[in-house]
Amino acid sequence: MQDLANKVAVITGAASGFGRELAVQCAGAGMKLVLADRDQEGLGATLALLPGATDVITAICDVSKPCDVDNLAEATYARFGAAHLLFNNAGVAVSGPTWTTTLDEWKWVLDVNLMGVVHGIRSFVPRMLAQGQPAHIVNTASAAGLVSPPGSSVYCVSKHGVVTLSECLHHELQLEGAPIGVSVLCPAFVPTGIGHSERNRPAEFADANPLGEVYAEAMRKAIAAGKLTAADVARITLEGVQAGRFYIITHPTIKKAIEIRMQDILEERLPTNTLRVNPR
Repeated sequence: MQDLANKVAVITGAASGFGRELAVQCAGAGMKLVLADRDQEGLGATLALLPGATDVITAICDVSKPCDVDNLAEATYARFGAAHLLFNNAGVAVSGPTWTTTLDEWKWVLDVNLMGVVHGIRSFVPRMLAQGQPAHIVNTASAAGLVSPPGSSVYCVSKHGVVTLSECLHHELQLEGAPIGVSVLCPAFVPTGIGHSERNRPAEFADANPLGEVYAEAMRKAIAAGKLTAADVARITLEGVQAGRFYIITHPTIKKAIEIRMQDILEERLPTNTLRVNPR
């Protein structure tokens, strides 16, 4: 995946945030694009940022629904005959104490963040194997997939799941001798719309954590204070793909918190609260 020109990139969550910036940078690299999101207006706004890109298709896709992702794969291969770079990127977030987290929140977040990646793998990897060309999969996790801050249990469970899913997928593709690389993207706080995920929350999952807002506000402040932009993360991600890196950790300072968590595990001591996201 050194040369991205004329390759096909599939991006879920392309209507905003990392997905939008990945679309811009993939287009700049001369790639053909398949942009997917459930937000039609946001997809249009992303498309407006790609005036020089001619080989682009957009698709309304809810990654929590396997039939939508199957349809996305079918549309990709019908138009381009291949997929070389798959970004399983769509994501949402909620906050609050675990004991008051609602079943609606568990269902919504896990269906999008974890099962959305599962659906992407099931729909695209068999086709990638059959096409027999070098390809690469980037699963968007988070630093929250490597540490465990308070008030983020649903989000962390989903993102820890994406990390281990990606590790297993890497090992399996290696055993197959497949020319398909895998990366797991683990950014820390970046100013994107993730702190306002409720704008896309389906009505059937409206039951919210009654103690969530104070945690959500603390998280939004941390996100707003992030030093890297979504464009920075997209650039670092593409550089990681071209370098063949598995773990793409965009914020090196988070590595200390990861190290402390690993030491807690190995030394069997109580978990350390390292991120200091404190709503109190």
